[in-house]
Parts: sequence; C-alpha cells; structure tokens
Amino acid sequence: MSAPTPLAVRRSVVDRVKLILMQPKSEWSVIDSESATVGSLYGYVAVLAAIPAICGAVWIARYAPGFAIRFAVTRYILGLVSPFVFALVIDALAPTFGGHKSQIQALKVAVYSSTAMWVAGIFLLIPGLGVLSLLGLYGLYLLYLGIRVLMKSPADKALTYTVVSIVAAIVIYVVINWVASLAMGGAGFYSGYYPR
Repeated sequence: MSAPTPLAVRRSVVDRVKLILMQPKSEWSVIDSESATVGSLYGYVAVLAAIPAICGAVWIARYAPGFAIRFAVTRYILGLVSPFVFALVIDALAPTFGGHKSQIQALKVAVYSSTAMWVAGIFLLIPGLGVLSLLGLYGLYLLYLGIRVLMKSPADKALTYTVVSIVAAIVIYVVINWVASLAMGGAGFYSGYYPR
C-alpha cells in the first residue's frame, strides 16, 4: 500500500479547527506538507470568517436591526480580505528573519492562525460573555508556531518575526477598521457596536 498523498491528509473544516486549536504543533506539520491553493484555503476562510460576522450581527440586532446587516456584510468581507493582506506581509518579511518566501505557505499561516479569533467570535452571541472573545489571542501563539514551521524561520528569529508580523497586522487592522467604519457610516467595530 502506498503512502497517502498530501491531498489525502487534508482535514475537514471541523477537524482542522479542533486540531489546530488543541494540537497545534503536530497540526502545523500536517499543514506544512499539504498542497493547497488560494481557493482551497478560502473554503476554510469562508466558513470561519462568518462566525464573528453573524454572531456580532445577532447581538447588534437586539439594539439596531438595520445596522446589524451592514455590520455582518462589512465584517465578513473584511474577514475574507484580512488573511490575504496579512499573508502578503508574512511572505514579504520572511527573508528578513531567515525564512523562506512562499505566498501559499504565508497564506496558510495567516488563515490557520486566525482560527482562534474566528471561533472566539461565538462569544459575541451571549451578552456579558463578549469579553471571552479575547480568547482569540491564542491565535498569536498559533502564528508563532506557524511561522516557525511553514516559513522555516530559525528558532532564534521566529519570535521577532512573529512580533513584527503582529505589529504589521495591527496597522493593517487599524486601516481596515477605518475603511469599514467609513463603509458603515462612521461606526467602527470598537465604537460600542452601535450606529451613530
């Protein structure tokens, strides 16, 4: 019997979520060996980016139903755009930190390290538990592991690579949030979720 091909190892969305959150070190090795395309990665993004968009909109709908739909659409579109832009940053920084440039590997890192943030969006459904969406910060650890394994950054440079990537991501997020704020009539994601 021949060894399974990388495509045969591909995980379902549910399995990938469980394993990247619960066993990230071994799962990054599996992800590293998988062949992937932008389309296959965006199948995963399309499902998970919907979680905070829908859950946030459901919460907002209690107070501002008309605004909730605009929020959901804008948040979802940004959830689709952000990993791609973040992957460009990760890929561009790779040589600086001893890593190997690869757009598809960088996109894998951006996509799968965002899993915790997207899944934590479920807490937006429950009043008072929205603060638990901070559990999405676990994604920072996932990012560090992903950079080491997929971008082949040496251990002594991976932490700095991760920090610089995070700073770049924050700048990107601020710009994206500003654009989203304009699209939603001036109400950004952190302006209390209420329309002005």
